[in-house]
Amino acid sequence: MKILKLLKMLGRHTLETEITNISPNGIWILTEGKELFMSFETFPWFKDASVAKIGNVETYENGHLYWPDLDIDLTVDIIEHPERFPLIAS
Repeated sequence: MKILKLLKMLGRHTLETEITNISPNGIWILTEGKELFMSFETFPWFKDASVAKIGNVETYENGHLYWPDLDIDLTVDIIEHPERFPLIAS
């Protein structure tokens, strides 16, 4: 029971995120019951990453996703509406 309390304090979400497909154009991701697409054009940080690094994603509260091997933090809102967040790394 103490572990569950600690995870809640840290913001750990009980739902998991799954990478369902990686194509030449981007990544399909299933999270919060939604399937989302992240194009490599919009999310270039993933383009040259290995499948293992892309697949290692942690899910947190409020639609927060983190790829520790790539040091990438995104939210579902950023993935669904990238036009609201125009900063793209070069």
